[in-house]
Amino acid sequence: MGNRNKTLQTYLLWVIDMACIIVTYVFASWLRYYNNNDWGNKTLHYMVCVIFLLFCVGYTFLADWNRDFVTRGYIKELFYVVRFVAIMSVISLSAVFFLKWTNILSRTVILNFLWMDVLLTFIARNLFKLGFRQFISSENNMTRVVVVAEKPLVEETVRRICESGKSVGYKVIRAYCVETDEHGRAIISGKNEGINGDKDWYIGDVHIHHGIQNLTKRLITDPFDEVFINTPNIPQKDIEDILIGFEEMGITTHYNLELPYVGKAVSSVDDFLNYTVISYSMFRSSYKRLFIKRIVDVIGGLIGLVLTGIITLFLAPAIKLDSPGPVFFSQVRIGKNGRRFKIYKFRSMYIDAEERKKELEAQNEMNGLMFKMEDDPRVTKIGKFIRKTSLDEFPQFLNVIKGEMSLVGTRPPTESEFKQYNEHYRRRLSMTPGLTGLWQISGRSDIQDFDEVVKLDLKYIDNWSLSEDIKIIFKTVGVVLFGKGAK
Repeated sequence: MGNRNKTLQTYLLWVIDMACIIVTYVFASWLRYYNNNDWGNKTLHYMVCVIFLLFCVGYTFLADWNRDFVTRGYIKELFYVVRFVAIMSVISLSAVFFLKWTNILSRTVILNFLWMDVLLTFIARNLFKLGFRQFISSENNMTRVVVVAEKPLVEETVRRICESGKSVGYKVIRAYCVETDEHGRAIISGKNEGINGDKDWYIGDVHIHHGIQNLTKRLITDPFDEVFINTPNIPQKDIEDILIGFEEMGITTHYNLELPYVGKAVSSVDDFLNYTVISYSMFRSSYKRLFIKRIVDVIGGLIGLVLTGIITLFLAPAIKLDSPGPVFFSQVRIGKNGRRFKIYKFRSMYIDAEERKKELEAQNEMNGLMFKMEDDPRVTKIGKFIRKTSLDEFPQFLNVIKGEMSLVGTRPPTESEFKQYNEHYRRRLSMTPGLTGLWQISGRSDIQDFDEVVKLDLKYIDNWSLSEDIKIIFKTVGVVLFGKGAK
C-alpha cells in the first residue's frame, strides 16, 4: 500500500479506536449509574477514560500495530484487538493506581468497558476495512504501477505483483520486457518488438511490451504513479539512464536488489509487495503533512462551494445575457501523475473558442507550450471581468472536493500541451494540481515563457510545506482583490 494510503489508514483507525473507547466507556458508566448517583468524583471517573485515550494515541503511533491491517483476516484482527485492549487496561489501570484514583473505580464499569470495547472495536475495524479496501482499489485512488523486468522474470513478476497488490490498492497497468544479448547485457536500442521478432502479449489484462528503447519518453503521457524494476541479472549501469529518466519525471521507483547512484533522489530500503527493494523518490516531505493538506482542501473546498453558489446567482444571468451558451465550461485537464479529469469554470469565452484557437495560434504571446493572448477575441465582455477578478475559477472548488485538485498546487495542463511534454515537464504532475500556486501569485500575465512556469512549479514541489501553502493562499487573496497579474 502506498505511503499516502498508509497515512490515511493510520489516522482513520486512530479516530475509530478513540471513538470506540469513548462510546463504550460512557455506555458502561451509564449502565452502572443510571439508577444510582454514587459516582464519587465524576470528574476523576471520566479522567480514567482520558488515560485510556492517551494510551491509544501512544500505542497507535509508536507500536505501529496497524502495519498489515488491510491484509490480515478476522481471527488475526480479533487477536490484535484483544491484545490492544489488554495492554491498554494493564498500563492505564496501573497509572490510575499510582495516581491514587482507585477509590473512584467501579469494577462493573471497567469489566463492561473492556468486553464492549473489544467487541465494538473489532466490528468497527472490520467494517472500515471493507470500505477502505474498496476505496484504495477504486479507479481514482489505486496506485498504478509500471513493471520493468528481464525476460525470464517478467511473467512471474507481473503475476506476483497483481496477486499481492490487489488487496492493498496496487494495479499493474503495463509491463516492459528487457531483452539481453549473449553476454547478459540489456539491449536498449534496436527493435522494440523483441530481438527474435517476438510479439507483445498479455498476462491477464496487463500488456507486456518487448524492449525498453526510449522507455521514459514512451510513458510521458501515460497515467502511472510508480515503477518497479526487477532486473537482478542485468548490470545496473545498463538501465541507469532509465532510472534517471523516471527521476526526472518525479516518479517513485522501486529497484529490486542493488540500486546505482541516481543523483538527487532520496533513497531508502523498503518493502514493495513482498520484494525487498531500494526505493527512490524526488518527494521529500511527510505524507502526514499531505494528509493535513487534504483536510484543509476539503474544508476550503466546502467553503468555496458555498461562495460559488452565491456567486452563481449573480453571474449566471450575466453570462447568459452576454452570449449564448452554457453558464459553466468544462475541459479535460491532466492531473497528478497523468490522470485525466474534467476541470470546471464559469464560461468566459464564446462557445466556438476551441475551434477559433487554431486561427489565433500565430498570435500566441507565450513562448513554449501554453497559449495566451492579452486581447483574446474569443473572450466575452463578462468573461474579461470574471477573468480579471478570477471569478471564473470558483467552480473548481468542486474539483478540490473530489480530490482532483488542491487549493494550492501546480497548473493542470490541457491534453494538447501534455502531448508535447518531455520528462522534465512531466515532473510538474508529481503533485496534485491546484487552484492557485507560485505561478499565479508571481504575476501570471507578466510571464511570457512556459519554461518559467515550469521553473516556478518545480520550485513549489521541491520546497513544499504547509506554511508555504498558507503564504500562497494569503497572497492569492491579495492578487484576486487587486487584480495583479490576472488578465
